[in-house]
Formats: sequence, C-alpha cells, structure tokens
Amino acid sequence: MVAVLKRGASEPRRVEFFVTGAANEKYMLAGSFNDWSPELAVMKYDPVRRGHSITLELAPGEYEYKFVCDDKWFSDNDNPNFASNDFGTLNSVVKVD
Repeated sequence: MVAVLKRGASEPRRVEFFVTGAANEKYMLAGSFNDWSPELAVMKYDPVRRGHSITLELAPGEYEYKFVCDDKWFSDNDNPNFASNDFGTLNSVVKVD
C-alpha cells in the first residue's frame, strides 16, 4: 500500500509504503528511487497495523518498486499500478504529483 502526502508543487512529498507481515520478518523496499538497493530502505514493524512501513521523501515523478523479504522480491498487491521489467515480472508503480 502506498500513501502520498501532498505539499507544494515542486517540493518532495512524503510517501509511505506499507506491507502486511509478521514481526519476526525483515522487510525492505527496493525501487528506482534507491537504485534497487533494498538494504537502503529497511522497513519498521508496526504492531498496531500488523505490518511494516517506511516513509520516504520523493520528488514529483513516477517510481517503480518492490518489497523484499527473505531474499524474495514481490510487488505491492494493494497497488493496482504495474510496469513490466526485464526479468519478466511486474514492478509496482507509484506516481508522486
């Protein structure tokens, strides 16, 4: 799940990424915004929501991303926006206005 919080027209936006998952699992976020390096975006567990989240400051634009857990990469099932990648799978897409 992705939530974009609005600001001024050219200012970076706070974008929250969330995925449901167990507390004992380590979730990371990889995407075009961090050169697909999941270790740069380790997500934190939220016991109330029973999942992992991270908030990033992103400039307006379109970004592709995937969640990573236990070396498995997967797209965001709560986001209906996808793009094909070079591996024959789909990346989730978020547009930051």
